[in-house]
Amino acid sequence: MASGGVSYRNGSALKSSMKSSSPSLNSTPKTSLKSRASAAANPSYGGLRRSSSGSLGGGGRDDTGVPGRVRVAVRLRPRNAEESVADADFADCVELQPELKRLKLRRNNWDSETYEFDEVLTEFASQKRVYEVVAKPVVESVLEGYNGTVMAYGQTGTGKTFTLGRLGEEDTAARGIMVRSMEDILADVSPETDSVSVSYLQLYMETVQDLLVPENDNISILEDPKTGDVSVPGATLVDIRDQQSFVELLRVGEAHRFAANTKLNTESSRSHAILMVHVKRSIKGKHDRELPLPNENGNASLLVKSFKPPIVRKSKLVVVDLAGSERIDKSGSEGHTLEEAKSINLSLSALGKCINALAENSAHVPVRDSKLTRLLRDSFGGTARTSLVITIGPSPRHRGETASTIMFGQRAMKVENMVKIKEEFDYKSLCRRLDIQLDKLIAENERQQKSFDDEVERLRADAEIRIAEAESNYAKALENERLKYQKDYMESIKKLEEQWLMNQQVRGGDKKVGTRDEFLDKTCSQEGSRPSSSEEIAEVKQLLQNEIDLRQSAEEEVVNLKSQVVQWKKLEAAGNTEIFNLRKLLEDEAGQKVKLEEEISILRSQLLQLSFEADETRRGLDGVGPGKAFTGLDSLMSQVRHLQLKDSENGQKASVAKLFEQVGLHKILSLLESEDADVRIHAVKVVANLAAEEANQEKIVEAGGLSSLLMLLRSSEDETIRRVAAGAIANLAMNESNQELIMAQGGISLLSITAADAEDPQTLRMVAGAIANLCGNDKLQTKLRGEGGIKALLGMVRSGHPDVLAQVARGIANFAKCESRASSQGTKTGRSFLIEDGALPWIVQNANNEASPIRRHIELALCHLAQHEVNVKDMICGGALWELVRISRDCSREDIRTLAQRTLTSSPTFQSEMRRLRIEC
Repeated sequence: MASGGVSYRNGSALKSSMKSSSPSLNSTPKTSLKSRASAAANPSYGGLRRSSSGSLGGGGRDDTGVPGRVRVAVRLRPRNAEESVADADFADCVELQPELKRLKLRRNNWDSETYEFDEVLTEFASQKRVYEVVAKPVVESVLEGYNGTVMAYGQTGTGKTFTLGRLGEEDTAARGIMVRSMEDILADVSPETDSVSVSYLQLYMETVQDLLVPENDNISILEDPKTGDVSVPGATLVDIRDQQSFVELLRVGEAHRFAANTKLNTESSRSHAILMVHVKRSIKGKHDRELPLPNENGNASLLVKSFKPPIVRKSKLVVVDLAGSERIDKSGSEGHTLEEAKSINLSLSALGKCINALAENSAHVPVRDSKLTRLLRDSFGGTARTSLVITIGPSPRHRGETASTIMFGQRAMKVENMVKIKEEFDYKSLCRRLDIQLDKLIAENERQQKSFDDEVERLRADAEIRIAEAESNYAKALENERLKYQKDYMESIKKLEEQWLMNQQVRGGDKKVGTRDEFLDKTCSQEGSRPSSSEEIAEVKQLLQNEIDLRQSAEEEVVNLKSQVVQWKKLEAAGNTEIFNLRKLLEDEAGQKVKLEEEISILRSQLLQLSFEADETRRGLDGVGPGKAFTGLDSLMSQVRHLQLKDSENGQKASVAKLFEQVGLHKILSLLESEDADVRIHAVKVVANLAAEEANQEKIVEAGGLSSLLMLLRSSEDETIRRVAAGAIANLAMNESNQELIMAQGGISLLSITAADAEDPQTLRMVAGAIANLCGNDKLQTKLRGEGGIKALLGMVRSGHPDVLAQVARGIANFAKCESRASSQGTKTGRSFLIEDGALPWIVQNANNEASPIRRHIELALCHLAQHEVNVKDMICGGALWELVRISRDCSREDIRTLAQRTLTSSPTFQSEMRRLRIEC
């Protein structure tokens, strides 16, 4: 949990949804992949950018991509109440030309700079309009399978969170990009086959924290060594089914995000918020071939089908709400809030360096300087379609911050991404489908085998029963026929014997008729010719033959059934062979996939090597070799002029650093003594730009740059040279070691003379800033006052310009603070030099100034002056007591209010006067 002035911020909810379409920042129609590949010739995309090992983006699995430049829109915030009062007499520093997509940034009343963007949004642009031109094309690309990024960048208080994270609970028209993007995504995906999941993170003090689960406050960032994809596997991933659940999720995340009250914004974000929306969509494959298997009739039957692997498209939408860039003296950050501001500015500076390197096709991109640049690795120079909205304010007091924001957007427009669709074969799904198909085939085969075995068993049992019945009937018929013939035979023998006896009796015994056996044979031969016996035998034979035929038919049927069993076993073996072939085919496909991935990796490395060699060759042919240098004053002056011309065109500081490396500091400083006035002006501007970087200040002083700048203040009559030189000295005076050198070389006297002669408010502001920085050094108090530093500050009050008065007030506050510290240590016992030089009336007069920078510094000065008892009587006579009482009661800054209360209660003289006047504190 943050300490100091940090608080948690709550969000708002939204229940309605809206879909709209219009011409947009990244507008590309929903087309097939082939038509997208052909879009490389479209002017809306940049040229194909070479890949390099140092690019901010990592490569994907796909072999082809669509080149696309980072698209940038600028949005102007309307004046707030404080600006309407403080800047009532000043025109806006920004002029918009939305029909021409241009923006003019005023330098002064007669000079301005013009910049072009992909879209210019006025202060009257609705949230819906902003979404359509900035984020809707990116959302459509994400739904088609591409990665996308939407990011907001700008000064604190210019409306970044309003543009991206507004929930629109009270007013649906105020919904931000996050809510509207999820509405379009949920409206397009299918709940049955697709999935949408969300992570919500914040980058606070270089630590990745989970906004959905605050206990998860130190998440690591992982990078895939093969594809270069960056992920945060430790983040909470929530599946989203409807819009209401997403709004509730955003509300929970916003409640845990760090925010603080600063002078620039009452609820300033102190962390970078990153919303990651993961979309997974399935594209069903078709049958690519069918494998025929012969059946029992010899015809082809389609039993097994081979499927193409299903295609899965995985895409990611990243919405980044960057914390606002700020200057400490303007935001008033102190304590823990100051440390937060430093961390924010460092991460934004790292992002700016990466974008500068990408815009200039540098061989090295410092991605690992910050966790923010690591998280945005794919958004700049990578494979994502990126849209950036920069937010600016109209106040002329913040022109420097506005110019810095505009230049950030201009550099980002030079970054080109290779947008790639991310498709992969769902081999797991294909394996599951083949396993299911295999299980079905095995089950069907087992069912048919069981049915076949049952049928064979039934036919066998039926044949055995029929055979048994036929054999039993045959045996019974034979037995009946045998008994019948035996009975007939016995009856015939009996009749013949009776007839023979009868014939013997009739003829008597005198006539010989033969023996009985002869008679029986004769009789049998006669009776054998009777047709009845032969027909019966033939009928029995016919029955026997019929039974034999039935038995042969049953045996043939058994043979046929056995042949069918053999045929089914062959079909089963063929099915098993086909299953084995399918499994082998699946293994071959997996092996081929591995080989293709290895080949892709090899080709990518070769492409990177070729790109690196091509870049080296191009630099060798185009640039001037490192061994060559400028050898004449004319060449050096031409470079300086070329530098200023380039600065006037694009405003980048990169050219200054490049000139510094190529020419050298000593040669640049030598131009400060040139007889050509234009050369001196260009040279002093270069030195001033270099002095703004802390890393260059020591080099400038060692090379004699401070002496040259003081010489210009002493000898030059050109207002521009004196203004820029004073600004450079003010930058150098921020370093404590340089302050003593400035004083030793008569810097205060020169600054005082310049303040007395100058009339331009900007020159006075630079001089006042330099003196104010020197006023904060405890060791230089007496010498600064002796050389007229305090009187010079008070003399510049004549300008009346708010910026000049703010610097004067800051110098007086710094001087009073040093005196207070010296009094507490016992090194100063007399009255304050400020009171002796007549600063008290002006301090009391401006203690309640409408401009907050002036008022805050004057309030601090009063509190520090009152801490020394020697000054109390003068302050009571000058009316400072009433202002101290007001500060102790009404000051918006708690630390100043507490300091005033402690000062009043600790002073006996103040207490006595308050009792006399009946003032309660």
